[in-house]
Amino acid sequence: MFASTGAQEHLKEKFEQAQRGLIMSRYYEDAALLAEKLTRWSLSIENPAKRFYICSGGGPGIMEAANRGAQNAGGPSIGLNISLPFEQTPNPFQTRELSFEFHYFFVRKYWFFYLGKALVIFPGGFGTMDELFELLTLVQTQKTKKYMPIILYGSEYWNELINFNALVKWGTINREDLNLFHFFDDVDSAFEFLRDELLKLYPAEPAEQNNIYI
Repeated sequence: MFASTGAQEHLKEKFEQAQRGLIMSRYYEDAALLAEKLTRWSLSIENPAKRFYICSGGGPGIMEAANRGAQNAGGPSIGLNISLPFEQTPNPFQTRELSFEFHYFFVRKYWFFYLGKALVIFPGGFGTMDELFELLTLVQTQKTKKYMPIILYGSEYWNELINFNALVKWGTINREDLNLFHFFDDVDSAFEFLRDELLKLYPAEPAEQNNIYI
């Protein structure tokens, strides 16, 4: 049985779309598992004042996965939701008492970055790019004094989307700026990196809430 060229192209497009959907679903699963592992580790810290908490943008997709993972581990999680005319509705996995809604993106980002102790960036769209590059700019220009571990999860996605080496080549960033973030492709390695970095940074953290943003 033969198909026309147009039908073949349509089938190819559908197949590639399904493949991309499968990869994105894996990112969802990895985000949930990473949040779950981080939450279980945090809950094992004897002093509650020294624990870390998952915080997401409160919406669907990867944000939902982060809150779901924390809930699976039996821990609370934060949702910093944004008011939008479409798309964004608070996911049901964030802790109700820790679900907040913002009207302005810049206020929401302020609370992301001000309280954050680590940042994990999964594949996303314009909003993800906005948050990533604003934070990298703050760190690069030393507008924020604290060191924050930054993970770009999913090197295939990020390297296809952004040619960071081209920014170095054209002199728009320094080669040292590539050390501001780290690529990871598996949950265990990302978890171990975050755990070790956080333990080095906050061995005796004062009694305040610590947040890991995904």
